[in-house]
Amino acid sequence: MYDLTPIVEALFALFGLILTYLLIPFLKCRISVAQLSEMKMWATIAVQAAEQLYIGSGKGREKKEYVLKFLESKGFKLDAGSIDNLIESSVLELKKAIE
Repeated sequence: MYDLTPIVEALFALFGLILTYLLIPFLKCRISVAQLSEMKMWATIAVQAAEQLYIGSGKGREKKEYVLKFLESKGFKLDAGSIDNLIESSVLELKKAIE
C-alpha cells in the first residue's frame, strides 16, 4: 500500500499557489472596477451639484474645489490626474445631456 499523504499535500500546496497568484488579483481587479464605477457616479452627482451652486462663468475653481471636497467626504482618494479626468468626463457628460 502506498502513502498518498505527500501527493495530497503537494496538491493542496499547488491549489494554494494558484489561488494566491491567479484568483486573488482577479478579485482585486473586479473590486477596483466597482469602486471606480461608484466614484464616477458620485463625481457626476458632485459636478451637477456644483453647476447648480456656482452659476456663472469664471467659477471653475470653486466648482472643482466643491467636487474634490465632496469626493473626499465619500472616502475616495485618487491621484490628482485621475480625479481631473473623472471630473472632466462628468462635465462632458453633463454638457452632452444639456444639448
